Amino acid sequence: MSNYIYFTPEEKARAQNTDLVSLLRAKGERPIRSGREYRTPNDPSVTVRGNKWYDHSERVGGYAVSFVQRYYRLSYQEAVLLLLGRKDGKRYEQAQPAPTEPKPFALPDPYDNMRRVYAYLMRQRHIDREVITGFVREKLLYEDVHHNCVFVGLDGSGEAKHAHIRSTNSQGKTFRINIEGSESIHSFHKNGTDKSLYVFEAPIDLLSHITLYPYGWLEHSYVACCGTSIQPVLERLRQNPKLDTVYLCLDNDDAGNEACDRMRDALEDMGLDVERLTPRRKDWNDDLCAKFEKHKEDVT
Repeated sequence: MSNYIYFTPEEKARAQNTDLVSLLRAKGERPIRSGREYRTPNDPSVTVRGNKWYDHSERVGGYAVSFVQRYYRLSYQEAVLLLLGRKDGKRYEQAQPAPTEPKPFALPDPYDNMRRVYAYLMRQRHIDREVITGFVREKLLYEDVHHNCVFVGLDGSGEAKHAHIRSTNSQGKTFRINIEGSESIHSFHKNGTDKSLYVFEAPIDLLSHITLYPYGWLEHSYVACCGTSIQPVLERLRQNPKLDTVYLCLDNDDAGNEACDRMRDALEDMGLDVERLTPRRKDWNDDLCAKFEKHKEDVT
């Protein structure tokens, strides 16, 4: 579009404040929820929230106008016209103000020993004691005052930014939850020295896989996404550029397989070698428990 079009300050502000999720949906697309954000269907490395967007692979972002320019390949004037509804006659929702005072992140208070966590992980989940101790020594796992397992995620400077809690109840209702204020990109992980990264949904599956396949585990990098978002994976790759091989070890169910397909496409587009490792049962802890039961049958 070659002709200059004048936009008032109010029009520019309204265009910039367009809610990007409503825009994508109005365009017939289906953004995918990832925590408090949404991933764009055509590029999983791009997330939107309100009128803001961010490309985690290229580490750039902005507001609604630049998103439309980039995502739909339009000029500035065409993007503003679209957002104002003067291009297609549609009127898009405005982004709502973000909460002013989000709850700050804080780790749960620790208990004075870890007997229940060790008992739960070893006796019920059959995870190797040395594997548990390795994460305890790195201050990535501890028992809180309510006797839950706390799986800690650290940022690049070693500061805790994420905590995933798993109850140790053997009876009654169990639960899994991320502590409020956790930054999803810093979910539970371990940094290694070689070029491989193993990706899981849950921390217990991560520990189970190491127990099943312990060879070289101290050299490998691992991440539990505490879900199926690719964002923790992209953060590991950002912090450790030498990683060139990713093993996708998500659950063997519809959600896990679909997430693996999405991740594979995004990671291969980044030039990485990607391999899918599939548990025989639903997840790696199911495989580990089945192996334990078979061994118990064989020796009796």
